[in-house]
Amino acid sequence: MNEKRNSGLMFRFAKFFIPFLLGVGVIAIVGFLLSESLRIKYFPLITGYFFPPLGKESIIPAGVVTGIDPLIMALSIAFVDIVVALFLVWNYDLAKKIPFVGKFIMKVEKVGEKSSNKYSWIKPLRFIGIVLFVMVPFQGSGGLVGFIVGRLIGMKSWNTFLAISTGSITVCLLIAYFADAILSVFVKNFLIGVMILIIVIMVIVMILIYKNSKKKKKQ
Repeated sequence: MNEKRNSGLMFRFAKFFIPFLLGVGVIAIVGFLLSESLRIKYFPLITGYFFPPLGKESIIPAGVVTGIDPLIMALSIAFVDIVVALFLVWNYDLAKKIPFVGKFIMKVEKVGEKSSNKYSWIKPLRFIGIVLFVMVPFQGSGGLVGFIVGRLIGMKSWNTFLAISTGSITVCLLIAYFADAILSVFVKNFLIGVMILIIVIMVIVMILIYKNSKKKKKQ
């Protein structure tokens, strides 16, 4: 009995700490493989991803602009989402007891349960819906929120994990190489680069205005 109990406790500890060790370990290895000049930019950018309102749409382009390879920057941010989703697969109920994280999880759950329209478009699409949800920036749609929404619509944990991984990798690559393309245009033709940047900013502002107007109507 004691042996089974001890092995069970060890398994629980392993499921709790493995995502942290995996995340910190891989990011540390990638960081130290970069040159010193890039390393001092890489670590703060990855850390910044954990603090709203910074997200994929700002962290990844910032990394690309500072000289970090688009593929490295994209996969690093996607990896953070994947590790967060893995932690939740194994520790969702326990995560609710973690300060700040637990309150955020319960807040998202309550919003999802009260507002049937908020995530209604995802439910019929299920796997594809979660992929698309994670791919849309500007709405806190990373690994944490994506996993909570997956639970709210009744998806199995590992299916949600795969959907988050697919969506995060796809959108991070798109953002990274789009940022790289704009940077290349800036280098070749500054005026065209400025025009493209203005158009992108206008689109972002329009999306934010639309979201704010929807919130005000609901209130």
